[in-house]
Amino acid sequence: MGMIARMREDIAAARLRDPAARSSLEVALLYPGLHAVWAHRVSHALWRRRLRLLARACSQISRWLTGIEIHPGARIGRRFFIDHGMGVVIGETAEVGDDVLMYHGVTLGGRTRTAGKRHPTLQDGVAVGAGAKILGPITIGAHSVVGANAVVTRDAPADSILVGVPAKPRQRTVGEDTRALLTAPDYAI
Repeated sequence: MGMIARMREDIAAARLRDPAARSSLEVALLYPGLHAVWAHRVSHALWRRRLRLLARACSQISRWLTGIEIHPGARIGRRFFIDHGMGVVIGETAEVGDDVLMYHGVTLGGRTRTAGKRHPTLQDGVAVGAGAKILGPITIGAHSVVGANAVVTRDAPADSILVGVPAKPRQRTVGEDTRALLTAPDYAI
């Protein structure tokens, strides 16, 4: 897939997930979450080519401009959308699947200083509420929802809902809508 096609796909994903998006032009010009993802693609390409200093410089400029920090070593899937975005931190060994939705203040962080996999993996279709902290080399299963301000330190199976400190998973019931779950008062703390 070419660069322009990928950018159009990102814009369409943002419009799909944000009811406040009025036009593709507005999204392309004014959405910092989208700009951070685009900058990450550039810095990640540099990182993979072992141009580490240049990759870090690119990611720091993006952080300065958007308020979103994505380490150039992190692996990000397609149609990843960060809504509002300020304060998002994604660590070096984090992996984010396709069609992931993330709100402001989210941290995908490490819990140790040892080398190797230290950050979480979010599988496809995961939604993460504002202020959530997902810490350590854990996996959040596909199509799970992490509630606002949850602190997740253990693996969660697919189709889970994770709320609380520490977060405890429960299975989603048939028909529960991810967007509705993120706005329901029961899943915010």
